[in-house]
Order: sequence, then structure tokens, then C-alpha cells
Amino acid sequence: MSEQIDLSDHGPAPYVVNIEDATLENTNYRSTLWTGTYMQLTVMAIAPGDDIGLEVHEDHDQFLRIEEGRGRAQLGPAQDDLSFDREVGDDDIVMVPAGQWHNITNTGDVPLKVYSLYSPPEHVHGTVHATKADQEADPTED
Repeated sequence: MSEQIDLSDHGPAPYVVNIEDATLENTNYRSTLWTGTYMQLTVMAIAPGDDIGLEVHEDHDQFLRIEEGRGRAQLGPAQDDLSFDREVGDDDIVMVPAGQWHNITNTGDVPLKVYSLYSPPEHVHGTVHATKADQEADPTED
């Protein structure tokens, strides 16, 4: 990483970024890098022992890629049925179909560095959450 990357939301303008460097450089729980009409890119740093949080997106699929760290991906048809359970690490991706409950937990001892593509966008343009508590307190998050 030679120069610092601007980790603000650049959408909907055309945008090019080294996604690996941006993901590794991010220290916020969530930083939105690009929000368009039909898609959104976020980067995340999940603290050791913490998780993304159990959620479901009824109307869209999600792509997540692990750039650094170790975790556990759990998915399933119901909140209490996360029957798909896999260890994940560097360079793994998790494809989350619409309607699947899902969570990713950091099982390592360093921040889990993740980037995510949502289609359509999941968060308000420009969303930045320094911590998971900030995300939980954000009235625009459901």
C-alpha cells in the first residue's frame, strides 16, 4: 500500500480502487466506498470475537470476500436454522442468496477484513460506522 486510499463513498460517479488495499486499510466496522442506483460496495473490519450480526435480505443477494483473518460463516432458511456452517479465511467468498439468514463471526485474533457487494444498496449513501455499536445505534439501519 503506497498511498492512503480515500475511504469515502464515491458513488454514483465512475470509480476505480484497489479493493484489496482499501479493505486492508479500513479500520472502521463499516465504510461505504461506492453507492449506485442498483449496487453498493462496503468494506468492514470485524473485531476478534465479534460478528457482522445475524440478518436477512429478503430482496437481494450479497457477495462477501474475506481479505484477511479467520471466521465462521453461518447461513440458513431461518434465524434458528443456520444449517450451512463453514470456516472462512483469506481469499474466501461467501455468496448469500436473498432470503437466507446469515452471519459471519471473527474467530481469529486480528480484525477480519471483509468487503461486500449488495445489489440493491443496503445502506444510506456515505454510511460509515466506526464500531458495531455505532451501526446498532444508527436509526437508518434496521
